Amino acid sequence: MKIKTKNLSYEEVMKLPSWEHKKPKKPSALLAGIARIGLGGELKKVHFSCEKIDMEKAGDGPWMILMNHCSFTDLAIAFEVMKGRPFSIVCTSDALVGKEGLMRSLGCIPTRKFVSDVSLISDMDYALSTNKASVLMYPEAGYSLDGTGTRIPRRLGVLLKKLKHPVVMITTYGAFTRDPLYNNLQKRDVTVTCTMQCLFTPEELANTKVRQIDEVLDKAFSLDYFKWQQDNRIEIDEPFRADGLNRILYKCPHCMTEGKTEGKGISLVCRECGATYELDTLGRLKGINVTPRFTHVPDWFAWEREQINEEISNGTYKIDVPCDIAILKDSKALYMVGEGRLHHDNNGFVLDGCDGKLHYEQQPEASYSVNSDYFWYEIGDIVSIGTNDCLYFCFPKEGDIVAKVRLAGEELYKLSKGKTSSEK
Repeated sequence: MKIKTKNLSYEEVMKLPSWEHKKPKKPSALLAGIARIGLGGELKKVHFSCEKIDMEKAGDGPWMILMNHCSFTDLAIAFEVMKGRPFSIVCTSDALVGKEGLMRSLGCIPTRKFVSDVSLISDMDYALSTNKASVLMYPEAGYSLDGTGTRIPRRLGVLLKKLKHPVVMITTYGAFTRDPLYNNLQKRDVTVTCTMQCLFTPEELANTKVRQIDEVLDKAFSLDYFKWQQDNRIEIDEPFRADGLNRILYKCPHCMTEGKTEGKGISLVCRECGATYELDTLGRLKGINVTPRFTHVPDWFAWEREQINEEISNGTYKIDVPCDIAILKDSKALYMVGEGRLHHDNNGFVLDGCDGKLHYEQQPEASYSVNSDYFWYEIGDIVSIGTNDCLYFCFPKEGDIVAKVRLAGEELYKLSKGKTSSEK
């Protein structure tokens, strides 16, 4: 999938009116049917099936639907399991660029990733209560980088109690394994399934404390797809399975060098010290010329988080890279405005660019995570920061810094809220 882009100067973009808020439209059944058919080819390839659990408790709807986020296949799954039922999707605002009318007619509710949006709750309530449409939300907001569940907002239970509709959870199996974000959109031959389960009825929501609701949600989003692959003996024998693995395993645990690992073919190699690993057909790491420090990809990723925490603690954490800059101001285009530098340290983000005209700062407490993505709209890896009025998309020109920035942003947020690294 690609996005409409346009080259404009920073001054011209900043003169454009900001995004106009609109109430969600009632989803078009015709467009939903067309979308389901159009996306259905992907599901046929993966022999998709869905197991329904306790769905009799959910009634006829509308429902508040939560779904974990692994790959673009998630969208095809949503349209298939909701066949014949109107539903709106909480989506990122960039999804509307160049096609706002179409996406709104599908019932889409645009919002900005990891940016506070006070209108989102009222929009979801409007879709549920007035449009009588279910609302599908990916509370993780971003795709999983390492195949484990990513952070979901704290006290999500408050929102669910306020909306007073049955809560349904859709959990996918195989979607990440087929198309992990780091692997350059190269798809593997994997069967994909899902479960669809009613977690709470309105009565259960009313009689359950927020803390207990959040505990149920935390368990529902506690996933490890590399372990799932191994437990179910899912063989991935594609010769490109390690392509791009350096995007998440960016730090060598042998020489401690960052940005020198290279994932290509079936191997991950540190170009600094030569340490070589193979990603086998079950997704396990095997040391070729070294005793492996890690055999499980998420364990390596978790260790990198620990390393970042040490840097934050001793005041040495810093990212400072040149980048190309794009701005999302409205739904007409993504505006390419020039070059700059992205700086991130214990004090948060600083973005400077466009010959000194652009200067933006963002404190650690602004968001619980960072919008980090790979090969975003087939342009490049990105880190996105900003506000509801203006989002900045930074395309780093050097280093595999995207995963590190997300991890650091999450840890700095916890510290800003007085939490330990083990707390969410």
